[in-house]
Amino acid sequence: MTDWDALAARAGLACHDLVGWMMWDPGAIAGYESLGVPNGMGWVVAWRLASLGDTSPAVASATTYSISPAVVEMVMGAYRGVTDAESILEIRNAAVEPGLDEIAPGLGDRLADLAAPLWRGVDSAHFGARPLFVAHRKQPRPENLDSAQSAWLAANCLRELRGDNHWALCASEDLDDVEVGLLHSVMIDIDEYGSEEWIARSRGNDDEAIAAGWARLEAKGFATDGALNDEGRTFRLDLEARTDTLTAPAWREVGGDATATFCDLIEPHHAAFVARIDATAGPRWMPAVRTTP
Repeated sequence: MTDWDALAARAGLACHDLVGWMMWDPGAIAGYESLGVPNGMGWVVAWRLASLGDTSPAVASATTYSISPAVVEMVMGAYRGVTDAESILEIRNAAVEPGLDEIAPGLGDRLADLAAPLWRGVDSAHFGARPLFVAHRKQPRPENLDSAQSAWLAANCLRELRGDNHWALCASEDLDDVEVGLLHSVMIDIDEYGSEEWIARSRGNDDEAIAAGWARLEAKGFATDGALNDEGRTFRLDLEARTDTLTAPAWREVGGDATATFCDLIEPHHAAFVARIDATAGPRWMPAVRTTP
């Protein structure tokens, strides 16, 4: 009998590996800069924000959740007036297959075979309270639906679905953007990151915001003296498990065999994906690919 929560957790990590490198892809950043954005500034989130179209930075901040609204406003301000969402997404799409070929030669050809079941999972999910997922799903799909680019885009939608599900749970627990950054330190190796605050600070939060985040977590019983306590760690792990449960129905539609094949295909390249991020962004970035059991 398939443990769908466990398989959804495994597939979620595979999606992070498959997609995360795009945030710092040199080819994509060069293309983004060619659109008129100085130094390709903000590509790390621009390729996600573009899917939202002509929305306000405030609404965009609500969808990205853990990223400081000031950062979102700065990035959107950099590309608005010089380019448009369609052009940004074309740059992203064009970067997918060359990037995969550089990171894991041959992976794209095998990934293409999974495009159809991945899209089946994408199309099975309802749109309610899943803004980034729906924004990506509504984008035009490649003419060749059985391509590596197509499979990558479907996996990206499933990754955004998981993210939206996670944010919905965080909102239901009255966690603000800083708190979720602090809590995520439960999921990574603190020796590697050096501090429980690194993730929250990487999202654009200053000392005042961090102090307020700790105060809120302490009031909820999740932190003591500016550090997460056992209750906070247990709460965060349970939040992760609940996220897997919410996302599992989409992977059921992908199918057990196809989902396992997807994971088996991506997992051997984990180190290569992390190395790519280290080389293009630096160590510690994309903590979602660096989770520890």
